[in-house]
Amino acid sequence: MRALCLGLTLGAAWASPATDLYQAATGRALREYYGWSTADLPALSEKYRGILEERCAPAGDACDFATARGVLGDLLREFGDAHMAVRDPEAALRLQEVSQDLAVPRTGARVVRVEGGLLVVSLMPGSPAEQGGLKVNDLLTTVNGEAAGKRGAVNAAVGPNEFIRLERAGAPLQVTLRRAGQAEQSLSLSTRILQARDVPTLGWAGPDGRVAVISYPTFLPSDASELFLARLQEAKAAGARALVVDLRFNGGGSLAECVAAASVFAPVQYRMQFRQGSQTYRGLNGAEPRPLDLLVNGDRPGVWTGPAAILVGPNTASCSEVFTFFARQAGVLAVGEATRGVGNSGVTFGPLPDGGVMAVTILRAFTADGQPLPERITPDVLAPLDIGLLTTQGRDTTLEAALQALQAGAADQTPAVGAP
Repeated sequence: MRALCLGLTLGAAWASPATDLYQAATGRALREYYGWSTADLPALSEKYRGILEERCAPAGDACDFATARGVLGDLLREFGDAHMAVRDPEAALRLQEVSQDLAVPRTGARVVRVEGGLLVVSLMPGSPAEQGGLKVNDLLTTVNGEAAGKRGAVNAAVGPNEFIRLERAGAPLQVTLRRAGQAEQSLSLSTRILQARDVPTLGWAGPDGRVAVISYPTFLPSDASELFLARLQEAKAAGARALVVDLRFNGGGSLAECVAAASVFAPVQYRMQFRQGSQTYRGLNGAEPRPLDLLVNGDRPGVWTGPAAILVGPNTASCSEVFTFFARQAGVLAVGEATRGVGNSGVTFGPLPDGGVMAVTILRAFTADGQPLPERITPDVLAPLDIGLLTTQGRDTTLEAALQALQAGAADQTPAVGAP
């Protein structure tokens, strides 16, 4: 086995699956990292190598991959770059399925872990979950008889990963759910071979039902911006007077896709600084143009020029933060809670010996004029999502605040009676 660039001499303690994984992950990070953290990565790698050796001592050469993943997680938390992560083989497979839009067994529901259960945040149109009666904002309290979500500081048995694992098994899922204004009920959710990706969906809100709400779940697929633009054009054709884009549960994806999507509001130029150079992504009217197109057409109005707001929260990350930053530059309001805080960098994924992948930060993000993008988005209107009100009364407090802000903005722009 080869030593790391630290110049370590690897002894017998480094002959196990765990140490193979640790060496591969830290070696990749040391070679490729180019982010904003100022922590001493070589020193941390040495420190946690010793911790791994201690934890592996009882198992010796049989020390497993899971032990190394635990130590690497601790190392990366101390390093302080939240974009860096080690994903196990199952998570790596999920990433591949979504990014390549593979066909897999699914109910069609996308869930996130919240207090009291799993919140349904999107439904694939025409899926078994939608046809079976499930609705967005339902709270799944149990799945196959096991508690779901979290209870206080403790995660229950079934979270989003376990839910996906049960879907992949192909058998129907027996769930109990809480829905606003109704008694707790039970449903059986069947699965069907569906595309792994979740697609943007269009809904309507506001007192007159003419505020388009596009729920945008991910930027991972190669057509993520195209799908978003299609929903936006549908909203315009249906007479939308205002637009809300829901990114509260969008963890990011392809930078090219989020730049293209953000350019529905105004032209976008996103500069990436690498260790050995730079590159710029450009977006115009929801697509990736040639540079000449941007120069010639950059002063044209965007696809959407009316009132708009973006819903953000702690699960809004990476590309979603980039999208929100450029949309705000075009005058779009951000409503909700502060985002995760990895919007000023980008990662690449590399394979690991256990079949998993490692996300390594390889770029710093800047505007066209050289200003660093902010680490996170602090909303213009602070409006946390109240899960209790959502699941008992059907009130989406973040969406309500966005609608109120849009209405107030429209009133401010309305000329007074008798004004010219």
